[in-house]
Amino acid sequence: MAGEVRGKMVEGAALLLAKQGLQATSFSEVLKATGAPRGSIYHHFPEGKDQLVDAALELVAGRMLAGLGELDGRGAVEITRYVIGAWRFVLDRSRLRAGCAVLAVTVAADSEPLLDRAAAIFRAWRARLTELYAAAGVEPAAAARFATSVIAATEGAVVLCRAERSLEPLELVGEELLERAAGL
Repeated sequence: MAGEVRGKMVEGAALLLAKQGLQATSFSEVLKATGAPRGSIYHHFPEGKDQLVDAALELVAGRMLAGLGELDGRGAVEITRYVIGAWRFVLDRSRLRAGCAVLAVTVAADSEPLLDRAAAIFRAWRARLTELYAAAGVEPAAAARFATSVIAATEGAVVLCRAERSLEPLELVGEELLERAAGL
């Protein structure tokens, strides 16, 4: 039961980070969103908000890496299509109201440990994509450049989609990335 409450709080925090950003993701907002009892806060996160945010980032990072883990042996186009599709799913499911929790922390955190955590997540995503592209036959340096481009372009497209309340930026960026992937 205690693990269930903690899990709900972490899940709620990840969603709030993606929708509202770091400043608006308070303990009281997490409790309101998840229905967790007030006593759960310091029981599960005795080190405070940063501990909750770190757990939420861990959840988000793990989900992306798990999805990428399903792509071993796939080609560059299919790998790229997956990343674009993952963001399309997030945007569709949230009606263009959610973005990347990791990006939200990156742009708003004053905490060095949280910034370090966000950087480590982006590095892990880049490294995994680089491995996948290299395994698909892309020259390693080109694989690293393209992996970085895919992450930077899709993260930026998600921001534009939310601001414009349209999937068009992701669709346009996706077309460009898929065209580049086909030529690798």
